[in-house]
Amino acid sequence: MILLAALTLMGAVYIANASWLAPEYEGEARLMAHRGIHQLYDRVGIDKDTCTANRMRPPKNPYIENTLPSIAASFWAGADILEIDIHPTTDNEFVVFHDWTIDCRTEGSGVTREQSLAYLKSLDVGYGYTADGGKTFPFRGKGKGMMPSLAEVLKAFPEQRFLINFKSRWIHEADLLRAYLDRHGIAIDDKIMVYGHDKPVMRWKSINPSGFAFSKAEMKTCTLDYMKVGWSTKTPGSCANSVIGVPINYRVLVWGWPNRFLERMRQSNTTVILLGSIENENGAPGITDPDDLDAVPASFNGLIWTDAVEDVGPAWAKKSGELKSGA
Repeated sequence: MILLAALTLMGAVYIANASWLAPEYEGEARLMAHRGIHQLYDRVGIDKDTCTANRMRPPKNPYIENTLPSIAASFWAGADILEIDIHPTTDNEFVVFHDWTIDCRTEGSGVTREQSLAYLKSLDVGYGYTADGGKTFPFRGKGKGMMPSLAEVLKAFPEQRFLINFKSRWIHEADLLRAYLDRHGIAIDDKIMVYGHDKPVMRWKSINPSGFAFSKAEMKTCTLDYMKVGWSTKTPGSCANSVIGVPINYRVLVWGWPNRFLERMRQSNTTVILLGSIENENGAPGITDPDDLDAVPASFNGLIWTDAVEDVGPAWAKKSGELKSGA
């Protein structure tokens, strides 16, 4: 009797989550380039304070992340949205740069936000990159003066979409960013999206309620909650009007993947972000292998997060064309 009840329950869960029983909508996926075209690095054993420039893999492209040439090349390669990192400066500006400090990538020293824009723009952002333990520095001298202000980036690419990453937990950074954009005459529309820590993101949402914004904690909470209760056909409240992350190598473990799951996310207005493979404790990076795109279903209407848009972009252009044509 117990075995029969268990089998009946398993059958009911299977039917409730069967993808083939759900409608297959036509998707409209967008490619989001994390860091744009940049130098890939060894992720094993890294943490938030690890200098990634000195563990660079042998370079396959001439670009340095968060610079105007890299940004232009990223959109050319097929990015629909580009993720960039920002820091406020001591002279009421915002600079586009990844690291909390300037010690790793430049010849300077100190916390990024404790410097003036003029000083930051005098640095060589390619100074610290090495793929052979410091024997050679292939980008040294090539990044002098290439750290841009946020206004420079947004005005250079007025028709493109950006995901702006708050690098701090400071709640008032949202207000600073809003005032900065207003001061520079940059419209806050659907081309400006933000993410980062809960505090500045929640504040940004309160002053820009119609914009797209999410925190890393929001995405993690929704993802874990759905994995706990999705079997029951329920979409947790934490996912409503939020974001969920799906590592591509764990997609088949997501309840209802793909069609039933995507239908539930549409109904709860949840943006699905397809991530790269989780390989270690450092979480899921963006997709870097174009072959992974074969796993993207025709019904997918979310964001494809990539760390190698120079490879994934052209492959996705071909793949999406095939999906639309039904090839």
